[in-house]
Amino acid sequence: MGIIVGLPRSGGSEKDLQLNFGKIITEQVEVRAPHLPAEWHQQSGIQLTWPHAGTDWAYMLNEVQECFLNIAQEIAKREILLIVTPEPKAVRDQIEATVNMDNVRFLKCETNDTWARDHGAITMIDEGNPSLLDFAFNGWGLKYASGLDNQITRHALEAGALKGGYVNHLDFVLEGGSIESDGMGTLLTTSECLLSPNRNKRLNQVEIEEYLKSTFHLQRILWLDHGYLAGDDTDSHIDTLARFCSPNTIAYVKCDNSEDEHYKSLHDMEEQLKTFRTLAGEPYRLLALPMVNKIEEDGERLPATYANFLIMNEVILYPTYDQPENDHKAREVLQQAFPKHEIIGIDCRALIKQHGSLHCVTMQYPLGVIK
Repeated sequence: MGIIVGLPRSGGSEKDLQLNFGKIITEQVEVRAPHLPAEWHQQSGIQLTWPHAGTDWAYMLNEVQECFLNIAQEIAKREILLIVTPEPKAVRDQIEATVNMDNVRFLKCETNDTWARDHGAITMIDEGNPSLLDFAFNGWGLKYASGLDNQITRHALEAGALKGGYVNHLDFVLEGGSIESDGMGTLLTTSECLLSPNRNKRLNQVEIEEYLKSTFHLQRILWLDHGYLAGDDTDSHIDTLARFCSPNTIAYVKCDNSEDEHYKSLHDMEEQLKTFRTLAGEPYRLLALPMVNKIEEDGERLPATYANFLIMNEVILYPTYDQPENDHKAREVLQQAFPKHEIIGIDCRALIKQHGSLHCVTMQYPLGVIK
């Protein structure tokens, strides 16, 4: 299965780690042993897999490409942007007038769709050296075609677009949007997704947990058993519900309207989050993100959420939905979570029409992965 074994699971003892938990942790903590870095780990760049006429975006291609352009502009101001596309020249022509092209790299590659979070490589770090873990992507439990997207990581390494050791995990289905790491040995996920029978049917929860602990050198996994968004076709990805903002802070979606169909499930999720403890045995600092007012397309409610933000080196990019009050509240919460970051909103009403948002279309890579 490509499991790395025989190495310690954290960069220090639990006692050592506890020393950091008496305050709100916002600075980067160096962990030298093999680990799954948190999203706030220093990054080399971000991947976008660009929409084209051969994807489900064909009927609204101009609209969604404008959203991707806005995201690309913000990324390329600060970090390297890797654009995966079968049409590099066409994309270059679209973006070169307004994007910092000095920071843009292209990978020519055939693609099914655009959700880089779920088909992108998941990076492990060992003594500062990155390894790129290539898991199977099967279209969120065999819902959609994914054969081309499942080959992107291998193509990126072969072409030199990504640098690092290649670790083949193609016998295990795992999407980046289904897991959250605190960078110190804790993984946050949902049982609804990881225990889906259309992903790793041959394995039960105990076996999946042991696989993930061995693969990512984890101390523990926090399983959320509640959390639901209407229109979500990922089986409750964690990145739409609850996110690590530091090793002791979690931002999560809260529903205050008892008449809303999400109320009970999100209330139960909130109550379960309150029972979770940090490695130091303390309750997490929980920051409630507002619930997005109902957005519908063809009579179907869409899974819009403010939890689908992207953490970068200097900024937080977060989705907005033309709901000024909620958009502003979400910005304020994220500023509390990331006091040293600039918080930048991106209108993601186009993305949500295909049931995803900002975090879903991006994948960050640590230092050394993108040159």
